[in-house]
Amino acid sequence: MLKNIHVKSFALIDEVEINLASGLNILTGETGAGKSIIIDAVNFALGQRVSKDVVRADAEYALSELVFEINDDKTKERLNQFDIPLDDNEVLIQRKITNGKSTARINGETVTLSTLKLIAAGLIDIHGQHDNQSLLSKTSQQNLLDTILSDELKELLIRMKDTYVNLNDKISEYEQLNTKEAEKEIAFLQYELNEIDSASLHEGEDEALESDYKKMNNSKRIADLVSGAHRITGYDSEGAGSLIGRALSMIRQASSIDDDAKDLELILNDIDGLLNDFNRSIADYEMSLDFSDEDYKNTEDRLNLINSLKNKYGKSIKEILDKRDEFEDELNRLLNADEYKSALLSEITSLKKEAYKLCKEISAIRKKGANKLSGEIAEALLDLNFLDSQFEIKVTSDEENMKQSGYDDIEFFISTNPGEALKPLNQVASGGEMSRIMLAIKSVCANDSTATLIFDEIDTGISGRTAQKVSEKMSRIAKEHQVIVVTHLPQIAAMADTHFEISKSVNNGRTITSIETLSEEGKIKELARMLGGVTITDKVLENAKDMKKQADEIKHK
Repeated sequence: MLKNIHVKSFALIDEVEINLASGLNILTGETGAGKSIIIDAVNFALGQRVSKDVVRADAEYALSELVFEINDDKTKERLNQFDIPLDDNEVLIQRKITNGKSTARINGETVTLSTLKLIAAGLIDIHGQHDNQSLLSKTSQQNLLDTILSDELKELLIRMKDTYVNLNDKISEYEQLNTKEAEKEIAFLQYELNEIDSASLHEGEDEALESDYKKMNNSKRIADLVSGAHRITGYDSEGAGSLIGRALSMIRQASSIDDDAKDLELILNDIDGLLNDFNRSIADYEMSLDFSDEDYKNTEDRLNLINSLKNKYGKSIKEILDKRDEFEDELNRLLNADEYKSALLSEITSLKKEAYKLCKEISAIRKKGANKLSGEIAEALLDLNFLDSQFEIKVTSDEENMKQSGYDDIEFFISTNPGEALKPLNQVASGGEMSRIMLAIKSVCANDSTATLIFDEIDTGISGRTAQKVSEKMSRIAKEHQVIVVTHLPQIAAMADTHFEISKSVNNGRTITSIETLSEEGKIKELARMLGGVTITDKVLENAKDMKKQADEIKHK
């Protein structure tokens, strides 16, 4: 359930906070007051894109925060998957837009928009006016049916998608083997294999060559430095070796006189030994710096060859050799095409059989579910003043038109008047009828785990008795779900368990939207405004009281 909405610096809103309740929450107000802006802010918090202009001109950022109370295990599991902590079964969603860039957090953890949308999908279902048109699309109709039947269909549709993709990959591969392109591919693979094999690569070779090449390029500088070190530490008259030798002779004489000096003799003897070892090693190193121009060119050429292969086949010698093995496998496959084609045909046949089996299972579930759902939606339409309507979800199977979703064609049909034949929904329904049809579908299909439903001006194009029926339907839905409705109709507003009035004012030259939770008296006054317009007479007030009384009686039946 959505407990709280907090919006700051969003469009006309300076800052508002709405504490929502269970049951039917109604938002009303004058046209242009900002009712739909509240819903826009909710949509923004849930991941919908908005223009950067949504930030108020005098503000650094726009902020929308939603607090949900979570009771279902699926949402808790989903939060756990993304390592989002859950405290006191509450989820705080925050989204901020600053300088055209938005950030999103769930319970303090920064999340991507895709993660936000995934988690939000299980929390709330928002229906706006434009959603009615989406229902006219056959693709949307199929998606709706599959969503409703998701528990039964989910695994089958995943398997079907995988099988279908695999099948098409195999078919494409088979077709490629039957073209002259295969001959070109063989020649090209042989060239690539020869290019790699002729190089006789060894892992680690490039690193050793790079080290040698670096040494060669800096050989004069290195030689000068090493030679200097050799002179300083050597055994010439001024070298450290000679000086340490003289010092050692002196210490030996001292130790022959005093035993306490023997430890010093041992230490200096070790130093002399280490220096001897160092001088032999540095002499060998000096000799290694002596190389020919041919050695340099060979090293350079070898490095150039390896680097050119890296540019073509991989970032390292290991990657090049792995690519070489791939080429060899592909070449063997093409050279043994007949045998491979036979194996492919067998695999294609098997995959087709599996795909059609899955299609049949999916279709059976859809047809069964469509039949049941058609009856339930027809009953819901009756509640919404479609007195002699018929509704049918037709599932037509076409084995020649298999897709990754199966081989069914799904379309919603309706007849809204007695004696009229069923026709596709997009050929029959008017704007007001579409609002009611969508409400009927929502009332039947509302997922038990989706605690909150929002309807933004779903009452478009309806009035009178129909409006009353819609209000009663909303009230019944609100007994099982939290329902939030933006409406212009007093019949719907009268059913409110909690009623909010949205108003607009000008303060210091700034237009500001505010919101107020109405008392019982306030509810009557707002109903009167909705009934009578600018002038609210005593008679209009009495009508408002009667409407509210009747609504309360209906709710408590």
